[in-house]
Amino acid sequence: MSEMEIITDGGRRRRWSAAEKLRIVEETLYDGDSVSAVARRNGVAPNLLYRWRRLMLEGGSIAVTGDDSVTSNKAVREMEARVRELERQLGRKTLEVEILKEALDKSRSKKTDLACAVAQTGRFPVKAVAQTLGVSRSNLHERQKGTTEPRRSYYKAQDAALLPRIERLVAERPTYGYRRICAVLNRELQAEGLAPANHKRVYRIMKANNLLLERSGFNRPERAHDGKVIMMRSNLRWCSDGLEFTCWNGDIIRAAFLLDAHDREVIAWRAVANAGISGSDVRDMLLEAVEKRFGSYHAPEVVEVLSDNGSAYTAKETRIFARQLGLKSCFTPVASPQSNGMSEAFVKTLKRDYVRVKPLPNAETVLNLIGEWIEDYNNNHPHSGLRWRSPREFIKATTETA
Repeated sequence: MSEMEIITDGGRRRRWSAAEKLRIVEETLYDGDSVSAVARRNGVAPNLLYRWRRLMLEGGSIAVTGDDSVTSNKAVREMEARVRELERQLGRKTLEVEILKEALDKSRSKKTDLACAVAQTGRFPVKAVAQTLGVSRSNLHERQKGTTEPRRSYYKAQDAALLPRIERLVAERPTYGYRRICAVLNRELQAEGLAPANHKRVYRIMKANNLLLERSGFNRPERAHDGKVIMMRSNLRWCSDGLEFTCWNGDIIRAAFLLDAHDREVIAWRAVANAGISGSDVRDMLLEAVEKRFGSYHAPEVVEVLSDNGSAYTAKETRIFARQLGLKSCFTPVASPQSNGMSEAFVKTLKRDYVRVKPLPNAETVLNLIGEWIEDYNNNHPHSGLRWRSPREFIKATTETA
């Protein structure tokens, strides 16, 4: 008859301690008995004893390979759970720190004052306070010791000599910002053999004396601009457009112009009073531009003439006349002024720097002034794209280097 085992513990699962497991596994290794016999003798299922033995051998090999002690899976799971908890707490603390920094940046008081007040409590190291609040540790130490000197506005001795010049230029050109004022000022200083002034210095002087332009506060809508307006050299593309404005007595002035898309010089222009720019005016302007640039009645190479779709430009006679001069008529897409952005920029410049600040009593006076405005623009107006030089200065510098 086979042996039978009587279970008297109510069928509850038996719990083995680590010492008991180790003793039973050692019996299978050293006593020479089979695993089934050792399992039967100790009241353990053979498959469970096989599992204990396999885990012990695998753990021992890993420990020998890593030259370290064996750690149970339970301990590893506990440590992993602890790491996850610490990561969660670290993330929460990091978020709290970011919120505090954001609130600190938006607070009205200075961060240095707050950092000094926190450091004076003595609860935290000064280095930690400085790093957390983003202030200078040396300045924090000096403020705590009371050795910090009061800050004064930066000043150079030569500022007194530059201020009258800047005031005069601002009075002459009230629409110029500090960048263009700096360009005109340096032009005068270099003509007198003096050292030029840095644009930051000009900004500081103008700010200290309330000479800066006020911000318009106008948010320009975003418009896609995929074309290329600026050319790599002169006489590859000319841009043309028209504008109009009203004199004080009600006369309406309409003008058209032609400027180079590389050096920004206004080559030719036409203006009429109480009438529109006709195709004849545009053709005369094209002929004048070819004569000025090439000294003949025909361009040596094809030059593009970019304009809008006005009737004066799209007229058949104008397009035929342009081909006879060696020009190629190009037109912007409908409702796409940004495609002729250089001409639009010149219209804005002319209205801002001349029309709005000059007297406009009647049409006769204004027609006599437009020529002076164009010459002043070509000779004196600084362009950021030309390294703050005027069109004529840029053309001269390019010719000399070539």
